[in-house]
Amino acid sequence: MKKKILIVTIISLFVDQITKFFSDLYLPLYDSMKVIDKFFYLTNCHNFGAAFSILNSKRLLLIITGIIALYIVYTFIKDFNDNKINIIAFGFLFGGIMGNLIDRVFLGYVRDFLDFKIFGYNYPVFNMADSFIVIGAGLMIISVIKGDKNGSSSKRK
Repeated sequence: MKKKILIVTIISLFVDQITKFFSDLYLPLYDSMKVIDKFFYLTNCHNFGAAFSILNSKRLLLIITGIIALYIVYTFIKDFNDNKINIIAFGFLFGGIMGNLIDRVFLGYVRDFLDFKIFGYNYPVFNMADSFIVIGAGLMIISVIKGDKNGSSSKRK
């Protein structure tokens, strides 16, 4: 793995794990703390499934899926130019996937705490790893649209 991607991976993994640690330390399980009334709360909960609690209690399947996802992301690195967007995208994807995988392997569930209520809809509680995965995937989509894959752009960085 390229050194810059590894650095972003380590930073995002650290941010994910430290925020989960402090959520567990300062917020009792299933308690909620208002940050911005009617918009943003910190709610400590455990997710035994994947996004939106799909595949609830399918721990082994989710662990295997996470390992496969890491491998697939790793195989794509060589196909993309070495630029800031791609470095951040791959680092965020690795860090996010590993953050949730660590929880699943060692705890049996993923620790979630970011809780948003948007226009009256209580969005499912999530964590920093989830955020990193979504941002990383979004950056990869932008990269593909821009033609930042190796061989698809005449401009190399």
